[in-house]
Amino acid sequence: MSKALVVDDSRTIRIILRKILMELGYEVHEAGNGLEALQTIEAIGTDVQLALVDWNMPVMNGLDLVKQLRNNPDLVTLNVVMVTTEAELGHMASAMEAGANEYVMKPFTKEILRDKLDMLGINPLVSV
Repeated sequence: MSKALVVDDSRTIRIILRKILMELGYEVHEAGNGLEALQTIEAIGTDVQLALVDWNMPVMNGLDLVKQLRNNPDLVTLNVVMVTTEAELGHMASAMEAGANEYVMKPFTKEILRDKLDMLGINPLVSV
C-alpha cells in the first residue's frame, strides 16, 4: 500500500485529506507542522510516495518543509503537493521552485485532488 503524509496545522483539514486519500488506497500518516512531518518520515521510513503540505503552519512552514524534503537524497521520488489558501502567483512559483510537484488551492474537492494525483501518475486506484 502506498504511503501518504498529510501536513497541516488544521485537524479538520487533516481529517478531510485523510478520508480522501484512504478512499484512494493510501496508508495515511499525519503531522501538524513541518518539523513533525520530518519526524514522522524518520519514524515511518522514506518510502512515502506523497506529501500533501499546507503553507502556513507554526514551527516550520510548508515552504521550508518542501526545501528540507528536497535536500534529502532518500526522498527524491516523493511527490509533494502544496494544499494551501495562498493564492498569489508568487507563492505558487516559490513552491514550485522549492520542489513542489503540484499546487492545490483551498477550498478543494475530492475530484480536484484526485485529478492532481492522476496527473502525477500516483493515484493507486488507477495504477492497479
